[in-house]
Amino acid sequence: MTAAPSGAPARPRVRFAPSPTGYFHVGSARTALFNWLFARQRGGTFVLRIEDTDAERNREEWVTGIVSAMAWLGLDPDEGPYRQSARAGDHERAVDRLWESGALYACDCTREQVEARAKANATPGYDGFCRPRGLDRAGHALRFRVPDEGTTVVHDLVRGDVRFPHGAIEDFVVVKSNGQPLFVLANVVDDIDMAITHVIRGEDLLPSTPKALLLWRALEGAGATLPAFAHLPMLVNEKRQKLSKRRDPVAVELYREEGYLPDAMRNYLALLGWSHPEGREILPLEELVDRFRLEDVNHSPAFFDVTKLRHVNAEYLRAMAVEAFEEAARPWTEPPLAPWPAENFDPGAFRALAPLVQERVSLLSEVPAMVDFLFLDEPVVDERSWREATKDREAAQAVLAGVAAAFRSCPWTAADIHAATTAVAESVGRKLGRAQAPVRVAVTGRSVGPPLFESLEVLGRPRALARVEAALARLGADSA
Repeated sequence: MTAAPSGAPARPRVRFAPSPTGYFHVGSARTALFNWLFARQRGGTFVLRIEDTDAERNREEWVTGIVSAMAWLGLDPDEGPYRQSARAGDHERAVDRLWESGALYACDCTREQVEARAKANATPGYDGFCRPRGLDRAGHALRFRVPDEGTTVVHDLVRGDVRFPHGAIEDFVVVKSNGQPLFVLANVVDDIDMAITHVIRGEDLLPSTPKALLLWRALEGAGATLPAFAHLPMLVNEKRQKLSKRRDPVAVELYREEGYLPDAMRNYLALLGWSHPEGREILPLEELVDRFRLEDVNHSPAFFDVTKLRHVNAEYLRAMAVEAFEEAARPWTEPPLAPWPAENFDPGAFRALAPLVQERVSLLSEVPAMVDFLFLDEPVVDERSWREATKDREAAQAVLAGVAAAFRSCPWTAADIHAATTAVAESVGRKLGRAQAPVRVAVTGRSVGPPLFESLEVLGRPRALARVEAALARLGADSA
């Protein structure tokens, strides 16, 4: 039996079928994206189907999370979300057909019995013990009768032909003893009924694919048109270990909360197993849709590199219009994400520094630390930065005293503040870069941030001068 590349219709139908058993995994998001890109490129239909039949593991908030994360990424389905649980009647009718045709048989073996017999058998797995027993269906698990001979071939658009000898496939359970159809059967029934032409999913599901094809043939007959398959490469961490929900930051919701842009996340996900023919990495959506090809997906594991993701996000932030950046940063400039009282926020002050902040952040969540000195009554001083900037106490004191005197009378523009600070640095025999350090920490609380002189201009003379004088007083107290 072969799952061959069908004479696929010009308008394919693909589906993303997540199980709501936790937060939305970046691997699932990549699968959804590849399905979406394939459908958009070919004018096809992208179906969202929630596989929620395992009531013990599913939660409604996780369904909401999947739908919300997909909307954030712009992966709008053409149909759905359908609920697999709502199709229980179709699954049961398929079981009836398979039973009546003799494709299934009942089994009352416990797991312990199967494992005990397997120890003595040359072939691992279930040994077909109940095949000839003719047990009644009621109250028993139902197994699929795998042909004794032959091979099922999965034609995979990513991996080529993958062969599964029937002798290596055990008679697998398709219905639990409580009557509930399992994933592999429900999936096939739904794909048949929804006329799915291409199954694009993670490589972890490749071992179950021959079972799905056996069921497909049993339900549809020898002349059935089978879908084309594409099993996407596994995502791994820096240690080349499969991404784990317990160990790695894999929740799309987490990246959204950290201030990644949806366009940047979508762009980066597209690069996990696929690459642009010309090696370009920052790709507008229209070009992604135009150039993406399933046949170009690499079957080697793809490294989910958070450092590279941050770089891609920074590129997108810098490419934004300033007004769009201000709007994107808005949640981080308002409570509860902002560390200042709502009444302290001055949109004009933020707007004045926004272009400079935009060039220096990789995440929107980094925005508050860049501008909090503007909206807090007093800066939050990073003690390590303070110690580094004032380790030469006498020089720091001389700089701060000179700057305090200059700030009282110099014109209050960035250029004039720059000139005044340069003159102070020269008078105490220090280069401007080193002279700026105690001033920056005194005014902003940190050693890094937007350009100092523009920051001072926006902060205003009275507040800047008060903070420099407070730093001088602290130096004096520290040395007493």
